[in-house]
Amino acid sequence: MSAPVYLLSGSDPVLRGEALERLVAELIGDDDRSLAVEEFAVPGRAAPGEGETDAPSGAQGREEVVAAALNAAQSPPFMTGRRVVVLHEAGNLGSGDVAPLIAYLDRPLDTTALVVVAGGGRLPRSFADALKAAKAVKVGPEVEKTSDVLAQHLADAGIELRSAAAKLVTSHLGEDAGRVPQLVELLASAAGPGATLDVADVEPYLGDAGPVPNYQLTGAIEAGDMAGALATLRRMLTAPGPGQSRPMHPLQVIGTLHSYYRRVATLDDPRVRSPRDAVAALDGRIKEYPARKALDQARALQSDGVRTAFDHLFTADLDIKGARAIPEDAVLEVLVARLAALSGRARGGPIRRGRSRSRR
Repeated sequence: MSAPVYLLSGSDPVLRGEALERLVAELIGDDDRSLAVEEFAVPGRAAPGEGETDAPSGAQGREEVVAAALNAAQSPPFMTGRRVVVLHEAGNLGSGDVAPLIAYLDRPLDTTALVVVAGGGRLPRSFADALKAAKAVKVGPEVEKTSDVLAQHLADAGIELRSAAAKLVTSHLGEDAGRVPQLVELLASAAGPGATLDVADVEPYLGDAGPVPNYQLTGAIEAGDMAGALATLRRMLTAPGPGQSRPMHPLQVIGTLHSYYRRVATLDDPRVRSPRDAVAALDGRIKEYPARKALDQARALQSDGVRTAFDHLFTADLDIKGARAIPEDAVLEVLVARLAALSGRARGGPIRRGRSRSRR
């Protein structure tokens, strides 16, 4: 593999880091890494209390990092076959920061491999276009789905999980696939190569539950699964998502549910008769499977049920904003319990309360 520019992307920073290590190892071969590789990180905006440092930040910090990275990229290699320059967190760059990089991409040095790591946010459009024009080689994690990452790392480590144990790990970690490498390394160290592990063998090492996708909450609500919906809600409020520093804010959960029920309300229309009609009614913004699920929910709730759902959402929105001084988690638990119960009654099935407790 040999090219002057690479663009490395991926949603999880841990898996992105693994992909970077593989790429750098391929690029430097047998060369001394300390001589061949230079790494720079674009600073983001400092959060309150994080700005007390001697390192420059903001526009000045970004300008200095870009200048240093380009100085390295434009320098010939020293005692190595090529120079590898890694620019981390390139998504922190603003549109006013990238002109020198765009100029470099027009005529990159053939003895340098510039690796742009697209973390921190969305790349400025002009920079993304310049990378495309420069034919930057796109690289990233081989797999990112938690179950696939688990299978890959288990095979690499030479250990196996029984089916129930693998399902437990996948369910517990949720979307936090970046925790898989450390967990597998820990299991391999504890059990030794060639081991086959069961549920009891992995449970002590799982740690906190990982995040779950938003559709898992609406799916449990659709099914009238109150216990499942409440368990999912608690994970959304306590487990940060991949690459996030904090869990979902209660207002984000309210927003997710508002969006879902607006979709359902749009499909509460006798002219919408099929999943294909539903996709069209939603302006093609979603695929046919979620459109069919929303259409089924609209048919089950009917107009009165949809209005009741919005009544619950309106009350919860006021309470989240302090109307009755009710704790935010209690407001959301009551809302989710009410929506699950509404759906369960509308579909004529049992409401699965399980052992979860909601505050009424």
